Amino acid sequence: MTSANSSENGNRPQALSTPAHRVGSDVPFYVGLVVLGGSYVVLLAAMLAADFFYTSVDHMLAALTKPAIQYSLKLSLISCSLTALLSLWVAVPIGYLLARHRFPGHQLVDAGLDIPIVLPPLVVGLSLLILFQFWPFRLSADWIVYQIPAVVLAQFMVACAFAVRTMRATFDHIDPRCEQVALTLGCTRAQAFATVVLPEAKRGIITAATLAWARSLGEFGPILIFAGATRMKTEVLSTTVFLELSVGDLEAAVAVSMVMVLTAIIVLVIARVWGSRDLQM
Repeated sequence: MTSANSSENGNRPQALSTPAHRVGSDVPFYVGLVVLGGSYVVLLAAMLAADFFYTSVDHMLAALTKPAIQYSLKLSLISCSLTALLSLWVAVPIGYLLARHRFPGHQLVDAGLDIPIVLPPLVVGLSLLILFQFWPFRLSADWIVYQIPAVVLAQFMVACAFAVRTMRATFDHIDPRCEQVALTLGCTRAQAFATVVLPEAKRGIITAATLAWARSLGEFGPILIFAGATRMKTEVLSTTVFLELSVGDLEAAVAVSMVMVLTAIIVLVIARVWGSRDLQM
């Protein structure tokens, strides 16, 4: 028996127990990765550097003293903040339901929530414009379409989809056993959600809010179609860039663009520092 085992072990291939000798070097592989991936990083850095070096602090300050640009800055801050709050109010319950429950049409709803992400932004704005031609939305069209509420609604329709994806990933990462323990101790589902799940989801909520805010800041197509680009009325920073370019004031357009870039960097830093770092959307 022993000799049989020893002979069997002697005939066993040694490739599994001893590492094979590698042929060649890994350097060309990593050089290829760095070249292919680094080309995009370099292009992105060069694009941002070009904006910085094209304008100056004096030009930026001069552009920011324009009443129209100051108005668009204020409206952008207000509308993006409202959009982020509205997105959270919707994204938290939808993300929780999708992560914790399976219901008829679950896959259809899950896929449908990605439509604003994959649709061209102009189509989102056009769809909103068409929607408010039908009853009962037509009753409120006069005080929404081409008004300030249209700016918030256009931003919300796109930004909320990103917040939903973030919250869905957040709740997927939270162990449901703690919630089940709270239920066995006498908590209602709402109490378990408020005392156990929400504190665990704090970082995800911060990430969802910052992503929705940043996405709202850069929204252009839906706002242009649904809210218009009227000076001192529905003008936000993204449409200000368009309006300044249309009148040939390239320096003002670049100055406003730099304000948007700096604001986006600040928001993304907040998301990285205080938000979730391991979410996959």
